[in-house]
Amino acid sequence: MIHDVVDLHTHTIASGHAYNTIYEMARSAAEKGAALLGISDHAPAMEGAAGKYYFRSSSRVPRSLYGVQILFGAELNILNPEGQVDLDEEFSRPLDYAIASLHAECMRPGTLEQNTQAYLQAMEHPKVFILGHPDDGTFEADYEQLAAKAAQRHILIELNEASVRPGSYRKNARRNAYRLLSACRRWHTGIIVSSDAHIETEILQHHYALQMLEDMQFPEELIANVSAERALARLADRNRYTREHSV
Repeated sequence: MIHDVVDLHTHTIASGHAYNTIYEMARSAAEKGAALLGISDHAPAMEGAAGKYYFRSSSRVPRSLYGVQILFGAELNILNPEGQVDLDEEFSRPLDYAIASLHAECMRPGTLEQNTQAYLQAMEHPKVFILGHPDDGTFEADYEQLAAKAAQRHILIELNEASVRPGSYRKNARRNAYRLLSACRRWHTGIIVSSDAHIETEILQHHYALQMLEDMQFPEELIANVSAERALARLADRNRYTREHSV
């Protein structure tokens, strides 16, 4: 059984369509035995989401609550095939990390090549640490290219519980997740399991994703969830890469 104590993709009321505060999410995470919780509210291009100043002020959020270590990030919306996202450097600088995701509300699905380029170019953003739910078949992509570049740049590929659980609204997500994980295994790409929680009860609810990893006998050393220390070491590797390759 995979030891699972990390959840870095969660949303609060600041996302506009979630239901709890930061403090309520942190308290629930503590009750569930989480060691590391990431708050990653939707960035401004998503309807109802917080404005850019919310993210610029994120350094004021306590980094420990109820005994749980807290990271504060954002789920950035990729806006076009050029990989542009909806927080520029000034407003993303205080963040601990960012998730880069494609949502049909923010970018019209393109061809496989266009969608792939959108993901690849978004990985150039210095704060991007996680590629969010690339299993969504609404945005078909070349998983070999995604896994290869993510491995090179120390970016984690997300296995999203909201994608693989029964009744998911994401197109062919469970089938695509198997394909994506297979590519990650080939390229030795790190992954992270996330709840994509929009309410506190969903934090660390990773049953279907973890079962998928068990069924595949996915290499445990590639899974960031096993400890806060491992997840933070992965983030440190990403930040080191960014510093060393900045222009």
